[in-house]
Amino acid sequence: MLWLSTNNRILFLFFAGLLLGGTSIAPAAAFDFFGLFGSDDAPPPPSPSALPYSLDFVVAGEDKDLRQVLKDASTLQSLQGDPPPDAPALVSRAEADLPRLIDALWGAGFYNARVTINVAGAPLQIQAQRSNAAIQAADVYRARALVPIEVQVDPGHLFALRDVAVVDAGTNRPFPPSELPPRVVKIEPGDPARSADILAAEARIVDHFRTQSRPFAKVQDREPVVFHPAQAMDIGLKVDPGPRAGIGPITVQGLENVDPAVVRSFIYTEPGDPYSPAALASMRKSILQIEALSSVRIREAETLDAYGNLPLFVDITERQPRVIGASVQYSTTDGPAVRAYWAHRNLFGGAERLRFEGNLFYLTEDGGEPDRDEDPSWEDLGGRFRASFLKPALGGTRNDLLVDGLVERDRTEGYTSRLVNGTAVIRHRFSETFSIQGGIEIERGQTSDILGQIDYRLVGVPVSLSYDSTDNPLNPTEGMRLIASVTPYPEFLGSSVPITVARGTASAYFSLDEEARYVLAGRIGLGSIVGADLEDIPANRRFFAGGGGSVRGFGYRTLSPTFLGEPIGGRSLLEASVEARIKITDTIGIVPFVDAGTAFASSYPDFDEDIRVSAGLGLRYYTGIGPIRLDIATPLTREQGDRSFAIYVGIGQAF
Repeated sequence: MLWLSTNNRILFLFFAGLLLGGTSIAPAAAFDFFGLFGSDDAPPPPSPSALPYSLDFVVAGEDKDLRQVLKDASTLQSLQGDPPPDAPALVSRAEADLPRLIDALWGAGFYNARVTINVAGAPLQIQAQRSNAAIQAADVYRARALVPIEVQVDPGHLFALRDVAVVDAGTNRPFPPSELPPRVVKIEPGDPARSADILAAEARIVDHFRTQSRPFAKVQDREPVVFHPAQAMDIGLKVDPGPRAGIGPITVQGLENVDPAVVRSFIYTEPGDPYSPAALASMRKSILQIEALSSVRIREAETLDAYGNLPLFVDITERQPRVIGASVQYSTTDGPAVRAYWAHRNLFGGAERLRFEGNLFYLTEDGGEPDRDEDPSWEDLGGRFRASFLKPALGGTRNDLLVDGLVERDRTEGYTSRLVNGTAVIRHRFSETFSIQGGIEIERGQTSDILGQIDYRLVGVPVSLSYDSTDNPLNPTEGMRLIASVTPYPEFLGSSVPITVARGTASAYFSLDEEARYVLAGRIGLGSIVGADLEDIPANRRFFAGGGGSVRGFGYRTLSPTFLGEPIGGRSLLEASVEARIKITDTIGIVPFVDAGTAFASSYPDFDEDIRVSAGLGLRYYTGIGPIRLDIATPLTREQGDRSFAIYVGIGQAF
């Protein structure tokens, strides 16, 4: 997460990841920002060695959508930037386009369409080609000008469906609505006779039966009959639902260095469970949680076994085991910072992950670059070193061991801290969506703020649960996430400050349309500390709100009760966010959002503190790995000292 503010913050981020075993450097290419500034398929200038051409589509009725369909189907269009060497090759390219364009028009429901391609004024049609005339006309333009090509299309009338019959291939009888609901078929008499709509209906029908545990469902026969005088089509589909089946034996293949027992512990489907595509998708998603694996493909057998179950084959590709990365950052509010990490993702052959990460950054009391009038001091440096180890599938079970160690020296606007922390927990996975974990945590540290200095020791028993039914970790469009934790630090275990810390975060995602172009997202976060007075709790353990992962638009960890104008943190926390994620194109989206929250002095939100509210607008650029996020937020309940707006950049949605 990168955070920029209004006081001329300058931020530079450099990140390089190297997989041991080799690197590759991509060739330089022109950068087309979000695809908004054209493409590289424009024709080159005329030359003696090639015959470039201009291209125009003229569609009767000025149907822009149909014009785009034709351009997408045309090789003249797609290869315009790669001109043929001579006139015969150019005419051959145009002739090859004629059946493609007719097919595209039929697919759009225009079965009386006519297409003429004029090459330098010489017409080409499917049943009346004049290749020689077109070659002679085109050759005149060599090394002089672009050959003018015009695609003239008369689509005629749009045909409509007259009769739609979906029958069982075995009995030749229509399916009853209870077995095949009309909402699945969707197409009906009167609808446009588009082949794309018919194919989509076939896919929905097959998917419907596959969700009913019928893996071999298929459309056995398609019988379209076009009536040109009536401008209509009758369509008959013979569907073979296939037998019902369960999931059979699961064979794991492709592993070279990872223990197959680890992979099997992440497969929650058992032989004999009902077959469904959703079960296979969940299986793939859960296996990919293993960091040592790169890809997972699940293949289905072509026949059922003797028990009527469908055998499955899980093909796996492993990752390079080692990874190293680094980043450098500078800003006029926080000064310089560097970060580096190293990780091994299969340390002992059981997908064990060992990771070391170090951060070094400049510390000031209230942010800002180093004072030029003072000599640099080691006291102005902060750092964070973390080591973590994960051992999945202990003994082939669904239990994982997680061990973390942290050494840190930090300073925020409200406090400074030094600490050493160690945590060891066992996590049990009930399914790919639900897990719980518990263990022990030990921390020794020192904090100081406007309330004073605290030297403390905490020994606790952290317990947490996690539920995640979302469809995508970086860009969820449906489902929900829930993370809840409680950690008592009792005196009898050795804690110098007996407290209990509880925290929970829940988020939900709802798509308003089938293509998930309009998604509503909401998040709420709560926190509470009981067992000690506010001034006795270490400052770094108190709750603060504000910043990119909290209430955007406000400074990081600045929203809380204050003393003499300084944030001191609270014993409870309330945060909430609402976003509307709207895709404008397949790759560009906007996200209006509202955030609210603060910390409270009491152990439970009593609303003695004013809830701080911000609003903003985000830009999303959707890539194959996730959306690139740019958010601009401004405080709506601005107070003295608050910045007018802040900018946040990252990968993935805000929550």
